[in-house]
Amino acid sequence: MPKIKTKRGVRRRFKITKTGKVMAYHAGKIHFKRRKRANTKRKLRQMQVLKGGDAAKVKRMLPYLH
Repeated sequence: MPKIKTKRGVRRRFKITKTGKVMAYHAGKIHFKRRKRANTKRKLRQMQVLKGGDAAKVKRMLPYLH
């Protein structure tokens, strides 16, 4: 049986933790920075944990990382 290919773009955008959680970057941190509060921009820098179906989709595209 042949190997399954990893989606390269997904590999660059998401990280999988040792416990199997999928971490993703927050959206909305590129445009309109002037009108956002510093607290909001600081929170956008951190990664968030994906839940449910979104995490399952990412894991399917990264067959050898979980």
